[in-house]
Amino acid sequence: MIMMICSYVLGLVDAKAQSVGREIQGVVVDTAGIKLKGVTIRLTSSADTLTTTSSESGRYHFKHIQGQAIHLSYSMLGHKIVSKTISSLDRSSFIVIPTVVLTPQASLIEGVSIIKTIPVVYGDDTIQYNMDAFKFRANSLLEEALKQLPGIQVSRDGTVYAQGKQVSSVLVDGKKFFGGDVITATKNLPADFIKKIQVIDYFGDYATERGIKTEEPEKVINIVLKDDRKQISFGQATAGAGTSDRFIGSVGMNRFDDGQEFSVVGSVNNTNTSLFSFGSPSGVGEREKSLFDATDFVDPTDGLNNISALGFNFSDNLAENTVFSSSYSFTRKQNVTTGNSILRSNYIGNPISNVEDYRTTSDDYFHKFSAEFKHRFKNDDILEITPVFSYNRVYGGNGTRREINNNQIQNTGTYQDTSYQTNPNLDVNLLYAKVFKKPRRKFVANVVLNFNSQDRVEDVLDRYTSIDSSVRPPRYTRGDQQYFIEQKSGTDGIKAAVSYVEPFSDYSMIELFYDYELTDMTAVRRVEDKLKTEEFGNRFYVDSLGVSYNYRFSSSRVGLSYQYTPNKNFRTNIGFAVQPITLDGYLPREAMNYKYDNVNVVPTAGFKWRLNNELDWAVNYVGKNNQPNFTHIIPVRDNSNSQNIIVGNPELKAEFSNRISTTLRKFITTRSQYFETNFAYNNVLNKIVSDKTASTGSTSQETTFANANGYFDLKWYYLFNTPLFNESLQLDVVGSTDYYNNISFVNTERNKTRQLIYSQSLQLRYTWSDYFESLFNTNYVLNNASYTWPQHTEITAHSLLLSGATKGYISEHVTLGAEMSQRFNTGYESTFMNNNPTILNAYLEVSFLPNNMAMLRFQGFDLLDQNKNMGTYSQYIGNDLYEARNNRLGRYFMVTLNMRLQKYPKKK
Repeated sequence: MIMMICSYVLGLVDAKAQSVGREIQGVVVDTAGIKLKGVTIRLTSSADTLTTTSSESGRYHFKHIQGQAIHLSYSMLGHKIVSKTISSLDRSSFIVIPTVVLTPQASLIEGVSIIKTIPVVYGDDTIQYNMDAFKFRANSLLEEALKQLPGIQVSRDGTVYAQGKQVSSVLVDGKKFFGGDVITATKNLPADFIKKIQVIDYFGDYATERGIKTEEPEKVINIVLKDDRKQISFGQATAGAGTSDRFIGSVGMNRFDDGQEFSVVGSVNNTNTSLFSFGSPSGVGEREKSLFDATDFVDPTDGLNNISALGFNFSDNLAENTVFSSSYSFTRKQNVTTGNSILRSNYIGNPISNVEDYRTTSDDYFHKFSAEFKHRFKNDDILEITPVFSYNRVYGGNGTRREINNNQIQNTGTYQDTSYQTNPNLDVNLLYAKVFKKPRRKFVANVVLNFNSQDRVEDVLDRYTSIDSSVRPPRYTRGDQQYFIEQKSGTDGIKAAVSYVEPFSDYSMIELFYDYELTDMTAVRRVEDKLKTEEFGNRFYVDSLGVSYNYRFSSSRVGLSYQYTPNKNFRTNIGFAVQPITLDGYLPREAMNYKYDNVNVVPTAGFKWRLNNELDWAVNYVGKNNQPNFTHIIPVRDNSNSQNIIVGNPELKAEFSNRISTTLRKFITTRSQYFETNFAYNNVLNKIVSDKTASTGSTSQETTFANANGYFDLKWYYLFNTPLFNESLQLDVVGSTDYYNNISFVNTERNKTRQLIYSQSLQLRYTWSDYFESLFNTNYVLNNASYTWPQHTEITAHSLLLSGATKGYISEHVTLGAEMSQRFNTGYESTFMNNNPTILNAYLEVSFLPNNMAMLRFQGFDLLDQNKNMGTYSQYIGNDLYEARNNRLGRYFMVTLNMRLQKYPKKK
């Protein structure tokens, strides 16, 4: 009886479904998770034969399906055909197919001869390098292979630049490898495992899910493995020793099992070799890197470093629609840096010159754990959870001998401080994307939580002797400050964003969005005067240097945006938002409150126009708030350094920047040529600037901060790469111009500092079969700075770099290589900045054992011993001219042995 009732009910459901028809929809992506357009989907059933293609968002939709035994096939040129079958027991009227992934596949077409693989394919937000079109030596690592690709440069320390911008993250088959760490991937993955490399303009998951991309993208590399390399174990081990007590040891083991990945790597060395590209933000001797570093053969790391590192990475598909990955890394960096600097500050009648010789030490422990969980529900909703925890512990020391002069006073002395600091930090990113039955309707929510705290203790000793020559006889004054500083600070923040997108027509959609940001800062600081403690016999705290401060920044933004896409070649958007902001500071001890409220009107606009298949043009405008940092606002007169007093300003307003940029791209596939140029203008209202004062007859300076209008910057760059004569000779040309109109205050007078930085570089790469590779670089940089107060002053510095490298393969087992760079500097204030060092490196590699699995390398680094003079820096802001030089690693010779192991699955 029950069976008869069930049969009757199923029959009614089936009859109703057949009368109104059924609906099926889904999404098609590639192995990188990028949604595929133009996939052909064919549906057959007992009563239907339907065909459609996927849209730009990778979606497809079938309506009014009458039959049973539904079968779907997905096909696209260059990809494997995928088939799906819907069970006849599924009588649902609306069915969402789980995301379909198409795997690349080389197709053999009968009667057609493939002459060569297209080396580079240019897409909307992706540039793809097909690795079969490039030649690499056997056993090359990814780092060496990247150097052969047009438009990509790799500096000596492993930093990767693509189309002129630094690569921020690396994926393997669409999943982060070691949390996206660049250097770990490039120094461990063999080049012959890789089918293709995709350089992606990544706007973030939140922008991708919404389909509205207005922010500046990052450069991300996705590595697609060959089909027969998705199940393999491989690894390598290196050990070496050299002169000047140099040593290196590293080991790495990796297991790829068709979606599951496990890796462990470790390293110890004192050759400034990095295992991980991330590290402590407080590491001594680090600086911002640029494309200029990629064309030099110097070691760009300051000081002498002893580095230990260890890391683990795990990734797996827990289910058909669930991906989980996690990584842990530990880095210990012991650094010793010695250097000297000059700081010249111009005041009317009182120019101050500060010459320093210093030695800094640090022992930096850095732990980082990251995880990523992604799940696609049966209804195609997406949930992503990404926590990142880091813990930093630093022991630091600084010893400085300085001489400060003005027209009348000479101040000589020493400044020493030792510190211990701990800094735990937790970031949690949550993303949820809701899919509706109505195509293109979306609801996306993103929440980012941050919890950061810092505990720091510092011992400061400041001793000096001042000679005042304005009187007769000269007056001698001795000063002595000894402080013990304890500081606890914390920053907790939340950023939340929700977006609802509604299709307005077949070609347009409207977005209603709301963003919220809240940042809470707290600081407690106590300063003990150790001399007073010794005098009075009990702890003596300086109340004027103590701090108890609470600070809050809150911002809400609500607005509308409209996007119009009439065809695949044109997209435009315009938006409008209102953003009230509040900055609120409170001093509990003084019961004082500082508050600032403002309402910003934030328009956004942009368009992207693909003029033809090889030319596109984009223009974007965006407005953004920038809040002051902790140093800017902490309300205390910090004179722990008697010659450089810092006073925070709790009444600072938040900055508001207006940025407009335009990008033009041209690629000629038949010639393997690529051209890109970008121009950007950025104007900042309420710019936070320095406000410096110096009293006549004193060498001491006091710096506070203020808001000012008038700041703007202009940035332009272009790049062009092309083969010359044939693909064995590649040319890369890159140029950039940056202009800054900085504002500052000097003795209450408004000062403008205008700075122009122009850079032009050219690189030629030549590969002759399997026997010879060569590289030639030239780079010119012009740095011109001028300021208006106290009188017009101008500095013009020039730097020219010429470098070349060659590698010859004498036989299958022997390789010879050499690198040389010559730099010419002129126009700088300090003599040490105008040196012209020559760097010369050479090496011999001998491979042996089956499949050349072992390699012995004899290396000479910096044969002329001039790299140690390379750590030079310059900065010109306000009325300050600053130039410095730090020591670096000098000449050494080393012998290393490298062993590579690979294990393939047994063939069935």
